[in-house]
Amino acid sequence: MSTENPTLAVGMYSKEISSIHTAAEQPPCILDKGEGNNPLVAGGPVAPSRLTRHIRNLEKRLVEYNLETRGIERVREDERMTKLSWISYLQAFLLWVSINLAANNITLGMLGPVVYGLNFLDSALCAVLGALLGAVVASWMATWGPVSGIRTMAFGRYAMGWWPSKLVVILNLIQMIGYSLIDCVVGGQILSAVSPSGGMPVAVGIVIVAVGSWAIATFGIEIFHYYERFAFLPQLIVVSILFGVASVKFDLSTPSLGDTRTVAGNRLSFFSLCLSAAITYAPLAADFFVYYPERTSRVALFSLSLLGLLVSFTMAFLCGIGLASGITADPEYEEAYSRGAGALIVEGFGPLHGFGKFCSVVVTLGLISNTIAPTYSSGVDFQILGRCAEKVPRAVWNTVGVVIYAVCALAGRSHLSDIFTNFLALMGYWVAIWFVIILEERYIFRFRSGYNWHAWCDQSKLPVGIAGLIAFLIGWAGAILCMAQVWYIGPIARLVGNSGADMGAYVGFTWAGLVYPPLRYIELRRFGR
Repeated sequence: MSTENPTLAVGMYSKEISSIHTAAEQPPCILDKGEGNNPLVAGGPVAPSRLTRHIRNLEKRLVEYNLETRGIERVREDERMTKLSWISYLQAFLLWVSINLAANNITLGMLGPVVYGLNFLDSALCAVLGALLGAVVASWMATWGPVSGIRTMAFGRYAMGWWPSKLVVILNLIQMIGYSLIDCVVGGQILSAVSPSGGMPVAVGIVIVAVGSWAIATFGIEIFHYYERFAFLPQLIVVSILFGVASVKFDLSTPSLGDTRTVAGNRLSFFSLCLSAAITYAPLAADFFVYYPERTSRVALFSLSLLGLLVSFTMAFLCGIGLASGITADPEYEEAYSRGAGALIVEGFGPLHGFGKFCSVVVTLGLISNTIAPTYSSGVDFQILGRCAEKVPRAVWNTVGVVIYAVCALAGRSHLSDIFTNFLALMGYWVAIWFVIILEERYIFRFRSGYNWHAWCDQSKLPVGIAGLIAFLIGWAGAILCMAQVWYIGPIARLVGNSGADMGAYVGFTWAGLVYPPLRYIELRRFGR
């Protein structure tokens, strides 16, 4: 569909352009010189093999069905949206609201009272402020999409180098598959609770969420944006209904459990968990805006992304915290939570009877919105792992990712709380460490020179990555000393209260930030890049 159509808020290159510039017509890792349409291949021309011809035929067929076939290739300015309207900017806000106003974030909010023993006020303050800090990071990363036209993980090569950046990509894939796994489990729990006498197995709901997410993500960025533009509305309505119906059972008076030091440690741990939920969007935030023109206002995109993230996280977290606060006083809530966090959401709609079950199903559909984003980005990130992986179409990698997280969800559907507390905060560590390296590279070493976007896949023009790798590992060492998880509490974190305090993200950020500048200076003096 052509970007000349003024009704499209988020456009892609037209079908005619896509048939020319698709990865099917380009060898792997195009060095975009910005001069005409003659691509150069890193390392010289590549003779097409039988496998390559089959892949090209497959991608041509995908183009015929209007699927986005572009993978990690940089989106040049002439391939982006031709009209930038207020709807295009509004899309940035609606995108994040649709993605995050979902049941998985409601269930994450439940962990404040249930796992950390915090009261409603403590949980609410930690959740909102943690989401705010993480959303600032994700929103800043989102602004690099229009500026560079490069996917987020490929942009990371400008600080981490060619080979070390692959380690970050692997961590990001684990993270995105993990989030999708959680979405599938929550969706399965809700649909099982809604069905008469729990007749639908959780496994069936998992498959429904996985297949729905795969279908939309595979069609590409245009369908993705179009779906998310409207998906927020039913979620906003049903979550507001849930607030109105269940708020009478919210416990706003019971104090947090534990002595002063224990409460302080639990506050910090829950704050870190909610921070992790938001900050983990940073490694994929730019992916969704690479088709925006370079003239896009960074201030507007940052502000709207931040507002969308904060509004959606706040509503979802507060709803979950309120539901969980009523567990100790209401036997029905307690019994529902024993069957799963998703069942507690259904119980919150209980007074509405049949209409409440309908609302629960709508909440489940919101999980598809949340799962589409990591499913789409995982298809791109798989291609960054190597030349051979780059030759495989994004749609194929999307399918591989869906199969992986669907199978894992089926295997781990009885341990959602453990997955949340053990997985989410752990993923937040590496994102915080990676982010400070990106930040210092930008404002210390590229403040004047900027970036050569045409060298995004030219290994000889990217940093060697030694400084980034060492700083990343040192940051991880600090995180391990200060992490507080169910299965491990670091020696420093153990000093706070009975349950420790999770400080891994902050110490990892600080340690990596301290060592990266001198290491990068030495790397530049030694290698000149």
